[in-house]
Amino acid sequence: MINAVGNRMTREIARQQKLADQIERTQIQISSGKRLQRMSDDPVSARRIATIGTSQASITAWNSNINTATALVSQADAALKSVSNLMTRARELTVAAANDTTSAADRATIAAELGTIADEIDSLAAARDSNGEPVFASGTARVMRFDGDISFAPVPAAADVFVIAGNSLSTGIRDAATAVAAGNKPAMGAALTALNTAIGHVADRHAALGLSAGRLERIGDGLAARSITLKDERSSVEDTDLSVAIAELNAQDLTLGAAQAAFAKINRQTLFDILN
Repeated sequence: MINAVGNRMTREIARQQKLADQIERTQIQISSGKRLQRMSDDPVSARRIATIGTSQASITAWNSNINTATALVSQADAALKSVSNLMTRARELTVAAANDTTSAADRATIAAELGTIADEIDSLAAARDSNGEPVFASGTARVMRFDGDISFAPVPAAADVFVIAGNSLSTGIRDAATAVAAGNKPAMGAALTALNTAIGHVADRHAALGLSAGRLERIGDGLAARSITLKDERSSVEDTDLSVAIAELNAQDLTLGAAQAAFAKINRQTLFDILN
């Protein structure tokens, strides 16, 4: 009889300890706001949370690439606007120099300005970003990844923008300056033709850059929508439902309190009370 009573008391103590552990776990869930404290709490949900976390980390990296690419495109856009304006100015100067009323002194002044324009275009071609990297890559255009299956070069390489048929834009302008200084009208006419071609080329590259900017914006919007969906799903799996948790805590407190009260009452009985 005594052994049976002892075993029953041991089991009751273990049950109350388990209830106390449950209460502690529920309190942690409420205070931390997280339903899962360890993978063993719910292995299936824990694996899903890990998968969502990996996806969220990837989206963060892709968003970082989008921000970097957007800044590059913005800088390249400003550079191409300047190049376009400079090329237009070079054509205006060459047209003016080809006029019969233009004096040799005026042509010399125009040739000097054309040389300055060529230098400015070379400077724009060599522009660097905030990290010291070339905006327009000197070799192959820099390809970046913006999603699991989306990668492209947001900004063209320098050769794609500043070189036509093997000749740089600045070289064409310097050729125009040479022709202007010499008063060589046939050469000035050829330079004007080259300048018109170059202006159209820059306009095409500028338009392609605008398409890249629009594509980056759309990809960013898509990532933002997916990020919200993943956040909501993770919250539904991982976060504590406070109303349910508080109800469970109250029920657990009541159960433990009742068990402790009953246990205390039993322990006040003497051996003779139990035997009777």
